[in-house]
Amino acid sequence: MSTLTKADIVDNLARELNIHRNHAKDCVESFFTIMARELIAGKNVRISSFGKFNLRDKAARPGRNPKTGEVKMVSARRVVSFNPSLKLKNKIAEGENS
Repeated sequence: MSTLTKADIVDNLARELNIHRNHAKDCVESFFTIMARELIAGKNVRISSFGKFNLRDKAARPGRNPKTGEVKMVSARRVVSFNPSLKLKNKIAEGENS
């Protein structure tokens, strides 16, 4: 299994829209900047037919260092999770069956 990188997205966008690679790179960078800005501001990000990036607050909890067994508190933090849309789930399932 390979990883889709930002550079891969730029290359695909430039090829599919027949635009210069630098323009495609600016578009991709702007998209991720907008998403990050909204998440940092505490907003969830929903992309129609793709999915939703949700913010969740995790409470502090005790954790253990697996090497030493030492118990430490893991601090409270905010995390981002992704929930795919039903359309995306269906497309993924169809791809597995073809």
